[in-house]
Amino acid sequence: MEKTHLKTGIFGGTFNPVHIGHLALANYLCEYEDLDEVWFLVSPQNPFKKNVHLLDDRIRLEMVEAATAGYPRFHASDFEFSLPRPSYTVDTLQKLSETYPEREFVLIIGADNWAKFDLWKSPEEILRKHRILVYPRLGYELHIPDKVSGCVKAVHTPLLEVSSTFIRQAIAGGKDVRYFVHPATFRIIQEKQLYQLSCSV
Repeated sequence: MEKTHLKTGIFGGTFNPVHIGHLALANYLCEYEDLDEVWFLVSPQNPFKKNVHLLDDRIRLEMVEAATAGYPRFHASDFEFSLPRPSYTVDTLQKLSETYPEREFVLIIGADNWAKFDLWKSPEEILRKHRILVYPRLGYELHIPDKVSGCVKAVHTPLLEVSSTFIRQAIAGGKDVRYFVHPATFRIIQEKQLYQLSCSV
């Protein structure tokens, strides 16, 4: 009998670039939580980071595709590329549910985003329609109120405090950070000479 309602984790971000912290986190959630798969949803524009210069959408997607190709439970998605910008999570989840009714979409966010979740667009609607997995971030208390504990779960993933900002700045400074990104991603960064210019964001 064909399995329906695949539990699909939605891991959104600019992934500028995708790094081992992203991959290890998603790997853990696939293996230790009840997710069938994780979609890396490459965002063309984060509403909270409007002034951050991003690489071309397709280059960032290419890096995610390269990094996730070897694990069948990962999927690189450009779903938000065709949605109005800036792309808000509540709207993206609604469109995903309409497009893929056979899947149950579970939102994956960090404790830093959970701390400001009430500032998101229509947070009540997200909580009403979707489960949320919240992973720890250094410097942020991870507390789930009892009133939402039925749909929001704190997951105790390993703390790998690697950031895309660190990687961009390191490369711009001439550092070799190949072990902070997937080898296939690192090859793309080298071949396209990405992040070579000095950056402060």
